[in-house]
Amino acid sequence: MAEIVADGITKRYPDGAVAVAELDLTIADGEFVILVGPSGCGKSTTLNMIAGLEEISDGELRIDGERVNEKAPRDRDIAMVFQNYALYPHMTVRGNIEFPLTLMRPKPSREEIDAKVAQVSEILGLDDYLDRKPAQLSGGQRQRVAMGRAIVRSPKAFLMDEPLSNLDAKLRGAMRVEIARLQARLGTTTVYVTHDQTEAMTLGDRVVVMRDGHVQQVGTPDDLYNNPANLFVAGFIGSPAMNTLTGRLTADGVQTDFGMLALPDAGLVGRNATRVHGDGDVVVGIRPEHLHDAALVSPASGPGGRQEILATVDVLESLGSDNYAHLQLPGGEIVARLSPRSHIRRGDRATLCFDTTDIAVFDARTGVNLSR
Repeated sequence: MAEIVADGITKRYPDGAVAVAELDLTIADGEFVILVGPSGCGKSTTLNMIAGLEEISDGELRIDGERVNEKAPRDRDIAMVFQNYALYPHMTVRGNIEFPLTLMRPKPSREEIDAKVAQVSEILGLDDYLDRKPAQLSGGQRQRVAMGRAIVRSPKAFLMDEPLSNLDAKLRGAMRVEIARLQARLGTTTVYVTHDQTEAMTLGDRVVVMRDGHVQQVGTPDDLYNNPANLFVAGFIGSPAMNTLTGRLTADGVQTDFGMLALPDAGLVGRNATRVHGDGDVVVGIRPEHLHDAALVSPASGPGGRQEILATVDVLESLGSDNYAHLQLPGGEIVARLSPRSHIRRGDRATLCFDTTDIAVFDARTGVNLSR
C-alpha cells in the first residue's frame, strides 16, 4: 500500500491545450478516492498520469514518498482495471489472473503462483470459472477476472478507469457492492474514475469533483452533498439535481419572483455582502427531498423557520417509495421528492414547505456557495 501525492501536476498538450491544471491531491495510504466529473473534465487523464500512461507536463507525482514522474508504468508497482476488461481472449481465467505473476522478477514458483490464484479466485468467487475463456463469461464475471488480475500481485495501489460502465444497471449495482467489500478487505490505496455520481457517492472515502481540468471540490460524499462549494458541484451531485432559482440578496432575505425567502443564517448578508457581484444577484438552491407536502408537515417542525411556496404540478412520477413532482412557479421549474402519503396530483396548485436551514445561496456570477 502507498500514499499518492499529486503536487501541482499538469497535463499540457503540444497545441497548448491543458487537460489537467495544477492538481493538488493527497491520497492517504489505504484510502478509496473517486475522481468524478463530466466527459472531458480531466479525470481519466489524471488517472493516466498516476499510472504513467500520460507524461506529466508540470508538477510532481510521488508514490510512497518517491518521485515517479520519469518512472515507467511497470516500475510504479500499481495495477489498473480498465473499462473494457482488457483480458487475453486465448487464455483461461486462470491464465489471465496468473499472467502478472509470470512477469515478476524473480518469478514466483509454480506453487506460489497456484496459491495466489486460488486465494484471489476464492475472494472473487471465480473458483468455478478458472478453466473457462473470457468469451464464455458474463460481463460481471469478466470484470471480476480483470480485478483478480490486478490484485493477484498485491500492488501498492489500484487504479480503476470506469470499470462498471459496460454493465447493465442491475449488475452495476451488484458490482459496486463487490468492489466496496474488496477494497475494505484488502485495504489497498484505490483511485477510481467514474462519470456516475451514484458510484462516486456510494464507493469513495473521499470524492474529487473535476470540471475542465480543475478540481472543484474534494470531500466526503456527505460534504459534497450537504455543503457544495459552488453551483457546479451542487448541480452535479445529487439525483434529481438540486433545484436552483434566481433571486436578489437583500437585508431581509432573498427576493425571488415568487416571494421573499428567509435566509438560512441571519448573519449571511453581513458576512457575504462583499462577495456578491453585481446588484446582489444570487441563486437559491434546495434539494428535492427538502420540499414537502405542507399538508403532511407540522407547522412547528424543523430547526429553522418554515417557509411555504405555491406551485402548479406539471408532471408526477410515481416510483412506489417516492413521488417526484415537477412543478411550475414564477421564475422556473422545481422538482419535489414527496412521500407516497401525499395526495398531491398532476394539475394541482400545491402548497409545499421547507425549512430555511435547508436552502443554499450562491453568487449568481461566480457560483460560489455563500452559505458555507
